[in-house]
Amino acid sequence: MKIEPLSKFDGVYRVTLEDGSNRIASKNLAPGRDVYGERLIRYGDAEYRVWDPYRSKIAAAILKGLKTLPIKPGYKVLYLGAASGTTASHVSDIVGEEGHVFCIEFAPRPLKELINNACKYRTNMSPILADARLPEKYANIVEKVDFIYCDIAQPEQAQILVDNAKIFLKRGGWIMLAIKARSIDVTKEPSEIYRREIDILERNGFQIHQVVHLEPYDIDHAMILARYMPDK
Repeated sequence: MKIEPLSKFDGVYRVTLEDGSNRIASKNLAPGRDVYGERLIRYGDAEYRVWDPYRSKIAAAILKGLKTLPIKPGYKVLYLGAASGTTASHVSDIVGEEGHVFCIEFAPRPLKELINNACKYRTNMSPILADARLPEKYANIVEKVDFIYCDIAQPEQAQILVDNAKIFLKRGGWIMLAIKARSIDVTKEPSEIYRREIDILERNGFQIHQVVHLEPYDIDHAMILARYMPDK
């Protein structure tokens, strides 16, 4: 077995397993604790968590050719749609103790799982029961952030991200938006949905850097990587 850093991505590692197959992983911020049943690997003086691309769209995007992962140690992150913490916990691993992940989740049951499986053992995660469509409701809790990740099943995904970015995202900060075409409009082709959501981002000061299609890990999903550069 061998574990080595992925050169392009801070805090992401390539794992070569005993059978020669490759996986990606993050260094476990809470050693001895898994979050969603992922494999834990002790290597050297650290523990690593295998990052499942079928359970995490960021992992899928990395494996599908994402050029930049704008998450770094010490970053503050706003995570819209944190659910039970599968991907949010890997983001927590990357930003480390000096960073922070503000986890917005609308549904009480997954939020409870997020607390019990991740936040209880990670001081850099804040679980927030709130509706991402109403960012003003948690404006007194969330700080200015370096990065926003949005993975929500809502018809107006890009607009919800824009509304949050205007309040919380630093100028020059980055976003990743997981567009779920079938959550927006089942009657239109996914390519049409992607273009419409990208147009919303561009009209609101975002520079699109990459569009990554996530098949076969997630059907009719695309990951948008963009930087926030509003005129004012």
